[in-house]
Amino acid sequence: MTHRVDLHIHTRVSDGQHSAAEIVRMALKAGLQTIAITDHDAVEAVPEAIEAVQGSGLTVLSGVEISADAGSLEIHILGYLVDWEDAELARGLAASRTSRVERAGEMLARLRGLGVLLSAERVAELADGGSIGRPHIALALREAGYVSTVQEAFDRYLGQGRPAYAPRAKMTPREAIERVLAAGGVPVLAHPFGITALVPELVTHGLAGLEAYYTGYSTDATAEVVHWARQYGLVCTGGSDFHGLDILPDNALGGVWVPPSAVRKLFERRRELATAARGL
Repeated sequence: MTHRVDLHIHTRVSDGQHSAAEIVRMALKAGLQTIAITDHDAVEAVPEAIEAVQGSGLTVLSGVEISADAGSLEIHILGYLVDWEDAELARGLAASRTSRVERAGEMLARLRGLGVLLSAERVAELADGGSIGRPHIALALREAGYVSTVQEAFDRYLGQGRPAYAPRAKMTPREAIERVLAAGGVPVLAHPFGITALVPELVTHGLAGLEAYYTGYSTDATAEVVHWARQYGLVCTGGSDFHGLDILPDNALGGVWVPPSAVRKLFERRRELATAARGL
């Protein structure tokens, strides 16, 4: 049987639809053998997922997805195999979550200015105790009848350049990469097709991988990312970027083929990084 993996999954702790335990049940039903929990600016779902897989044969890798500003671009750094109990990582992620809450308030105010009235309390309820993100506001917009789909909410109101969009304070790419490395993880550029020109500089800051296998990527897109990875000696990873089908209907759990060797190579790269950190 082919070893199936999905290394890009979000839970309710950030902006996903499902709890970590629900993700585990869905992954088992889908026939996956290895998954990574990669919530935005949060690692709290990782121990819950690890507990939920006990005795199931499914393996959970710890992960996180950190937003960073690269000039006018927002990029995302995936951190794999991080120590989710690392105190410095926790402090940095907490600051990022605070900026998300502040941005949500600003976006709700901008929506009010457009005559679109949403309850901040309801948005918080939809986040279910997790980090509030734009998908939760999109769900509230759909629930209130202002839009028909989450995608329409982004297209009309919440996407970059749209009337209710608000930026938020983010780390630099270097800071995000260094935070992952300091927590013992492997930093990987998420969904890099179209922004591969950033790779040479990011490599100088410690980038160790590229997400080459991703929902919606054509064969040519994947081949281009793989080419960049080989050129700079980077690990290739991949995943669905699953948030739940009510949020991203095209991003099915396990819906992207990822080479099983990606898991082994992540562990190998982590060992190499740990050895280099010790100066051996």
